[in-house]
Amino acid sequence: MRSMSSTPDDRSAWHTISAKGLDGLLQGRGDGAVIDELLGAEHSRRLLLLRALYDRSVGLSSGSDDSPLSLSDAWELLERVQAQSPEVVEAVLMAPGTGTWLSCSLRILQKTLDSEVPAWATLGHLASLAAASAAAARIEFTLTVPVNQGTVSLPSLGYAVLPTDEDWTTARVTGDQQSIRITGSGGEVVVCSDRARPMPGWQPTRRVMLGQGAAARPVALEEHDPYRSFSGPSAPRALSESEAQAWRSSLTEAWNILRRDDPAFVDALSRGLISITPLPAGERFRPYSSSSAEAVGGINISLSDQGPELAATLVHEFQHVKLGALTHLAPLVRHPEESEDRPELFRAPWRDDPRPLEGLLHGIYAFWGVTRFWQVHRRTAEGAHAPLAHFEFALWRDEVWSALNGVRRHERLTSLGRRLLESLAQSCAGWLGDEVPAVELRLAREAAASHRARWQEHHLRPSPEAVVRAVRAWRRREGCPPLPRTGAASVAPDGAAHFLDTAAVLARHRLVAPDGSWPDPGGTAAGVRGAGPVDILLAHGDRAAARRELADQFLCGDPPVGSWAALGRALADSPEQQAASRFLLRSPEWARAVRDTLLAEYGECPDPVVLATWLADAGRPPGLHD
Repeated sequence: MRSMSSTPDDRSAWHTISAKGLDGLLQGRGDGAVIDELLGAEHSRRLLLLRALYDRSVGLSSGSDDSPLSLSDAWELLERVQAQSPEVVEAVLMAPGTGTWLSCSLRILQKTLDSEVPAWATLGHLASLAAASAAAARIEFTLTVPVNQGTVSLPSLGYAVLPTDEDWTTARVTGDQQSIRITGSGGEVVVCSDRARPMPGWQPTRRVMLGQGAAARPVALEEHDPYRSFSGPSAPRALSESEAQAWRSSLTEAWNILRRDDPAFVDALSRGLISITPLPAGERFRPYSSSSAEAVGGINISLSDQGPELAATLVHEFQHVKLGALTHLAPLVRHPEESEDRPELFRAPWRDDPRPLEGLLHGIYAFWGVTRFWQVHRRTAEGAHAPLAHFEFALWRDEVWSALNGVRRHERLTSLGRRLLESLAQSCAGWLGDEVPAVELRLAREAAASHRARWQEHHLRPSPEAVVRAVRAWRRREGCPPLPRTGAASVAPDGAAHFLDTAAVLARHRLVAPDGSWPDPGGTAAGVRGAGPVDILLAHGDRAAARRELADQFLCGDPPVGSWAALGRALADSPEQQAASRFLLRSPEWARAVRDTLLAEYGECPDPVVLATWLADAGRPPGLHD
């Protein structure tokens, strides 16, 4: 297959990003022209990966009878299609699932990825791509392709279902200008000339037109590509007609919001968004979405009943898409030295788990885009959407600013990585003075403080020696010795940390239902996962009741992780407990470590408020606070 020139002096062999385009990307934006540049580079990368995969696969399989299909035949067919209709091969090659398949296959060949899928079936996906290309180009061909549990996938075109009891088998695909015939051991599916129409045994790739007039662009609703979920392979998940209509309606609403609020972003999105993999609707205010640098142009996203939320999620994931494509051209972070015992991990305000530096940078870039969306949208939001837009802007503005300041001068940043973070910090600093209504600002700051404190309580471990010194001082009724700063604590990822954003989710419920028709203090969290009675009481502003509930939990001896952070919030309205409240919201991991040690080694269960006050006010004996 044709690829880039291999002549060293031929500058056309190199991809470049224009200075204007790069500046736009580093500022968090990027117009349609730079998206085209990124996609052009990604196309060349895919060609090179495909060539490398084919060369290694053919070398391994030469002289072997293990594979029931021919990779050489698939390659020859792809070459034939490319010679006649190169745009068809490009479309199949640039499908996000193709990028995921290439990555998975190369990792399997390099023995860095284990898979239960037979190697011939994984590598044989090349035949599925070739057959899909030939069928789309309407040339005559016959090719054997893999079948997974009866599903024959022709990526970007559709899929057929054949009767079979086997997990993996093969089918013969024959095509010409008029039809496609897919034949397996248990039956046959014939697809007539109108391949975009569902037929018995055949489901075409569904597409939705986003935009209007000449600006309208088709985006695939990917239901069947085996590698659509960025792992794979996975079975198709066909949408019902009502589900498909809900997606069309929601995406159209979100697209119109983006077009009104940020036309330049929509232009870039229309160039770079290739497919959306629909996921089932999840919990309200907790949309699920994902993307992958190996699947440029693809987004997995759950259905939202709110247009602005879906619009923000599209922005979020497309930011990842842009940055992922850029990092294929130049790194943002230097890899750590191999001698390092463990990777350096950081708090990402939008995650439950600690993240490596590169992952945090991706999150900063994505949530900078989210912040910018809400900063603009809050001016146009109507009715109940306006308070929520103010809250989202205030929350992510402060969280992105905090994350930026934590790593913007990190020693492992490349020059490009430093330029990126400095550029984002400059624009984010300009947002800090933007006014936000008092209620929404207070809720945003409390939600951010809650996430930070709960994250630290789960993942930070103070120095054992310092904990022992504090315990000894407590036992001797001395003042608390100086405590090392929070940054000196080690990060020990806690796999049980989930739903650390509960305060933010409950705040959203409160803002869209100011009449109080949301979870009541006497009941459960009404579908808000991770929220218990204390969380509901705090969300309602009943801090006194929250303190009583927490007192019972601590008295029982085994409060859930996160209780110290919750106590910090519950004490916030008590004038005499301000020091304890501030300490618990800043360093809850210390209270947890000291109490756990006292309980484990001495059977002592100290009053939590007394202990927190002692830790906050070094030098006073605990008896003064009894």
